[in-house]
Amino acid sequence: MKMRHPVEREKNELNMTSMIDIVFLLLVFFVMTFKIVEMEGDFSIRMPLAGSGGATSDVTDLPLKLRLRADNQGRLTSMSLNEINLGNDFDQLRANVISLVGTDAPAEGEEGPEIEIDTDYNLRYAYVIQAITAVSGYRDETDQVVKLIERIKFAKPRR
Repeated sequence: MKMRHPVEREKNELNMTSMIDIVFLLLVFFVMTFKIVEMEGDFSIRMPLAGSGGATSDVTDLPLKLRLRADNQGRLTSMSLNEINLGNDFDQLRANVISLVGTDAPAEGEEGPEIEIDTDYNLRYAYVIQAITAVSGYRDETDQVVKLIERIKFAKPRR
């Protein structure tokens, strides 16, 4: 009887070199095209918790209320700060905030003034951001940041 040698089966191996090359090419591509971007804005806004019925309120030295009114298309028609009509001028808003708050930073451990922004329901978001920018601070002639109001909260939008 003749003995047969078992037939050697071909081994199916994957060529991993090509796959590793592609992975490293992708890695190099993403590392080379990654751009580090500065944050657009850092607003220290304390939003109220959902469901808080407004039972507690923060006591501040200057309770400021900013009212933004809109037309049917969402454009800003007028704004008022503590019942002082400002029209549509955000520079005048900043000037009034400076006159009421001043440019001095609050003392250590002391909370600064707070503002409540009350808007119409259909007001465009860009106007709200302009208002936040106007009341939160500005850059002076020496390019230093002058902070005005850091505590910003929002009233429920009006329909």
